[in-house]
Amino acid sequence: MDEEEIERVRAWVEAAERVVVLTGAGISTDSGIPDFRGPQGVWTKNPAAERTSSLQHYLSDPEVRRQSWQARLHHPAWSAAPNPGHLALVRLERSGKLLALVTQNIDELHQMAGSSPDVVVELHGTMRHALCWSCGDRTPMQQVLDRVRAGEEDPHCACGGILKSATISFGQSLDPAVLARAERAATSADLLLAVGTTLSVHPAAGLVPLAWQSGARVVILNAEPTPYDSIAHAVLRGSISEVLPAIVG
Repeated sequence: MDEEEIERVRAWVEAAERVVVLTGAGISTDSGIPDFRGPQGVWTKNPAAERTSSLQHYLSDPEVRRQSWQARLHHPAWSAAPNPGHLALVRLERSGKLLALVTQNIDELHQMAGSSPDVVVELHGTMRHALCWSCGDRTPMQQVLDRVRAGEEDPHCACGGILKSATISFGQSLDPAVLARAERAATSADLLLAVGTTLSVHPAAGLVPLAWQSGARVVILNAEPTPYDSIAHAVLRGSISEVLPAIVG
């Protein structure tokens, strides 16, 4: 850790009045949930696994759905606990400075840590509910996983519709109201912290230049370089579980 840079960013956080945090998979890796595109990422190790995240493949191919249900059944998120990075953002919220916690994550570890659901903006949805693609019925994910454990390989809704997790897949549009809320926060921020995100997936990544254009200071905390490092006022490397608590006090 660059202590001088940490001190500089900590002073910015203390001076800020409207902080927006954008989090990606990197904040959850210390909780035992692998990211997707990092050196040890799910898709880096197994590129074929990316097919299960494609809406087109999921809806059209029963085999992709069977693979997806097995992956959901054994997902490390079910046994994961929030880490010091998540807890640091709870403290930031309690300081009264946090305007919004915009996350690309679907694991709900922010809420489990104590972040208010009113503050958390889930851009990519949540894996903790299942959604019927036909009637829109929403069911706690564990109820559907119980059916998978009992032997159903490709569980369907009572209406006959395909069930998937209530997450945004490739080829699926974000909820316009959720995206609009995130964009409003970004344009209102005086400081934006991008934490554990490669900033390679849009429209989420676009929040960084949006905040920058609106006059916010931008701080990027990520293990690997991102496309927006060049506009950031500070770029921090290192363990999120160590660096994030250090900069939010």
